Amino acid sequence: MSSLRRRRYVLAGLLVGIGLIAVGILWAVVETVFFAITVAYVLYPLRQRLVDRSVPNRIASGIVTMVAFVAVVVLLAPIAWTLFRRRSAIIELLGNLPDELPIEAFGFTYVVDVVSLVNSTSEALRELAFSIAADSVFITLQLTLFTIVLYGLLLRPNAVGRAAFEITPPSYHDVIRALHNRIGGTLYALYIIQAATAVLTFPVALVVFFTLGYDDVFVLAVLSAILQFFPIVGPGMLAIALGGYDFLIGMTDRAIAVIVLGTVVIGVLPDILIRPRLATRQANLPASLYFVGFVGGVLTVGVIGIIAGPLIVALLVEMVDLLSERSGEIRD
Repeated sequence: MSSLRRRRYVLAGLLVGIGLIAVGILWAVVETVFFAITVAYVLYPLRQRLVDRSVPNRIASGIVTMVAFVAVVVLLAPIAWTLFRRRSAIIELLGNLPDELPIEAFGFTYVVDVVSLVNSTSEALRELAFSIAADSVFITLQLTLFTIVLYGLLLRPNAVGRAAFEITPPSYHDVIRALHNRIGGTLYALYIIQAATAVLTFPVALVVFFTLGYDDVFVLAVLSAILQFFPIVGPGMLAIALGGYDFLIGMTDRAIAVIVLGTVVIGVLPDILIRPRLATRQANLPASLYFVGFVGGVLTVGVIGIIAGPLIVALLVEMVDLLSERSGEIRD
């Protein structure tokens, strides 16, 4: 074995070892770093477009980072503020529910103890509010870390790629390029397509909730847009929750309407209009495998699995494709 190849293998081993140690030590911020890396992957073309238009590298990276930071704040701040401002009204609405709700079905009558449900929900809301307040400093640090890591990756986007090519034999460089393209396409689908679907969901939900006579239609529309990033949950779950509440307070017609319109118009219509046009040519990942990755990722590693699950499934599909192509070349 030549000294150059031995050096390459030693460096690769050190990289893997140090990487595992870093993950273990920095586990509390792994999710933030991971999301920053994936967002940088998606935003790199925008940063490169600015650089191609003679914008200095640092300024271009700073502009794109600021855009991402503002997008996150604009997305989350209105919801958090509205929920905090109207927390008393939410608890008051829960208190206006009847004490008991009789449900008749198949000749049997089952009485739901609404008081216990309301008390449990109110306590959960209070605990959530206290938890958010207690974690506000940690959340701020996480957002700051996300911004710093994102800026650093955009500032030197090719450093990781050069390292990967350096420690990999030249005959496998095509594999790295294929995986890189698969990662880019998958992350584009996970972020850009989801974002486009969410943007279309907002006005659709706004019209539906306003037509049905709900209060705080803006917050409900924003929540529906955010839920588009969760394909298993989706805006349909919000519609079902609203329908359940309307059913408890005796507004049966609106309950049925919001469940039907929420699941079909808000939940499905934006998917039909947006995803087929973008997802197939960008991600090249069947919907069934996407859902497998999403569910498995969330159940295994938590929130980070929303992105990590489908991404690892996409890389697995790419490796299968590469092996199939290689097998075909050998037979030929």
